[in-house]
Amino acid sequence: MHAVAELGGLGAAVHLRSSSSTLRPVVTVGLNTVDGRAWETLGDGGEQVPAQAVRKGGRVWRHRPGAGRTSGPIGGTREPPGSGLASVPVLDENRAVGALTVVTTGRRPSPEDWDFLGAVSAWVAERIAAMPPDDGWGGENPACPSGPERGEVEEEGLRAEERASRITELTTALAKAYTCQHVVDALAHNVLPAAAGSSLFLLVHVVEDGRVRTLGSRGVCEDLLTKFDGRPLLDRDPVHEALVSGEPVIVRSMEEYSSRYPELAPLATAGRAQALIHLPLTATGHTFGVCVLGYERWDAPPSSEESTLLTAVSALLAHALERARLYEAESTRSHELQRSLLPQDLPQLPECTTAARYLPAGRGMEVGGDWYDVIPLSAGRVAFVIGDVMGHGLTEAATMGRLRTAVRTLADLELPPDEIMSHLNGAMDELGNDSYATCLYALYDSTDGRCSIVSAGHPPPAVVRPGGSVHFIDLDADPPLGAADPPFETTELTLPAESLLVFYTDGLVESAARPINHGMADLRDLLQGAESTDLDELGARLITGLTPSDQSRADDSALLLARVHALAADHVASWPLPEDPQAAGQARRLVRRQLRAWQLDELTMTTELLVSELVGNVVRYATGPVRLRLLWGEELICEVSDGSLTMPRIRSAAETDEGGRGLQLVSKLSQRWGTRYTETGKSIWTSQQLPTPVRLRPPAPDVRS
Repeated sequence: MHAVAELGGLGAAVHLRSSSSTLRPVVTVGLNTVDGRAWETLGDGGEQVPAQAVRKGGRVWRHRPGAGRTSGPIGGTREPPGSGLASVPVLDENRAVGALTVVTTGRRPSPEDWDFLGAVSAWVAERIAAMPPDDGWGGENPACPSGPERGEVEEEGLRAEERASRITELTTALAKAYTCQHVVDALAHNVLPAAAGSSLFLLVHVVEDGRVRTLGSRGVCEDLLTKFDGRPLLDRDPVHEALVSGEPVIVRSMEEYSSRYPELAPLATAGRAQALIHLPLTATGHTFGVCVLGYERWDAPPSSEESTLLTAVSALLAHALERARLYEAESTRSHELQRSLLPQDLPQLPECTTAARYLPAGRGMEVGGDWYDVIPLSAGRVAFVIGDVMGHGLTEAATMGRLRTAVRTLADLELPPDEIMSHLNGAMDELGNDSYATCLYALYDSTDGRCSIVSAGHPPPAVVRPGGSVHFIDLDADPPLGAADPPFETTELTLPAESLLVFYTDGLVESAARPINHGMADLRDLLQGAESTDLDELGARLITGLTPSDQSRADDSALLLARVHALAADHVASWPLPEDPQAAGQARRLVRRQLRAWQLDELTMTTELLVSELVGNVVRYATGPVRLRLLWGEELICEVSDGSLTMPRIRSAAETDEGGRGLQLVSKLSQRWGTRYTETGKSIWTSQQLPTPVRLRPPAPDVRS
């Protein structure tokens, strides 16, 4: 037990040589029945690590990346699990009579570790010397012909077997523990029943910034836990004493506790414990905490065997807690990184109402690369994006962040969905490392209800129409990003106002126990009757229904819900314009008349100036057809379209230049402006903030020409 604890190992065994030139295990720790059986009756001439240690009479180390297999230099014998074996001989007057072997986690033992194993081996030899003759070994004990009475040895053997069994169960439980509380639960289940006296509770403390923090507890009421957690570390303090000395601190009564630690006397009367043992927790040469065992009564001080058990337990606990704290810290940082790469808040837009849910993979899994986004665009349009970088780990999470940034940048350029996906595919190729990702980009236009969708290997979104019908959009199956060969196919459809779009990643509908088509069928069933359900409530219901908490999750899940709204028809006005210099004057008259009808007279002068510049540029530099459009929503959009693909740009005009200041004027007069490609050419648009009272007015009658 000492050897396993000191090396942070998984188990150990002691083999002794019999008269038949074989090695048989006399004790194992931390090995289950199947793995222990793998080391039964080894030939002393074999290639197994214990046999080599006996034959060489010296230490043997073997790194085992292929642990648990039945092939290799061990002659077809299955070795116990782990990734390293360290073995030293058990010597009787310089003659190897057996071997002590520890299954490690792969770290090569240091010189200090080897010295410690040698000391444990010498202790084993002394214990063997006290063993009586045993016919099972073919006659005489290989180490000594005489010893104590058989009954005493058998009784001691039973106690040792019970302690070894406890350690085995604890080691197995700790190997499955990921969090500090799970480590504490494993300790409470396997150690408290076997500890001296009548065990009442346990606490695990660490010291951080001069204060005693509680990592986990069992059997401690909330009020008492509040008094323990966060208290300052004092000079006269059992926790401080155990940390400094590195030895257990035993308090046999609460009177003794109050006398030795007067400043902590109120804690002595807060609980029902009558005695305490403070076990220091040391790992990698650093004592970082204390395990406190509380007893309701004190039958007798711990025996030497119980002290040995507690010492071994504290070492195992320390290593397990170190792993758990590292896991929790890394897991927290990883998930914080991933969440920081996702939208913190979805934008509130007049074009849609949205809600999202993200569920990380189950315990023990690394972070994934699922993401989603909602990107507001010009002229009453909005983009919905969802994707999944294949694999798990920080690299995949970072790739997800880079893709999301690239999507937003490309979307701001107002590129068509298929071009955006082509650029993303090129970005994945540049990332290398055989990176692949699925992605879906949907562009919704609230002025006419059109939705353009491009998918790169991503599951199709579901649509819940206002009448309650549910269906999945039939998309063209393009390969994932990194494996696709552009161009990408675009799927066009028209959505009725208040339709619900449901975007998701495969982790929501697919698992080892459920194929994706069954998961999509379950999603369809859950969406029945959800046409008017609150989106936050619906998101919670879908996550709960599709990823039950009692089932392990091997993949992340992302869910994006969007209920689309339509811009009222009488809030849209559009006119064709002639391709001649008179077009600017006609545009001003149309704007003046429409804004008067919309009761937006305060914006008339500015809008006339803007439309004059935009139409004048089209007539001078571009080609037809020319069209003017006004959109009255949360802001006033003025848009001029033409048949040219040449994008305008702001330039610095010299003092002597007669032109070149039009776009500077547009930029100063509008809140925002931009350009985008259309099916027939391009559009230049501007936006102006509405006067506050105007936003409350009812829609005006339609006066479009």
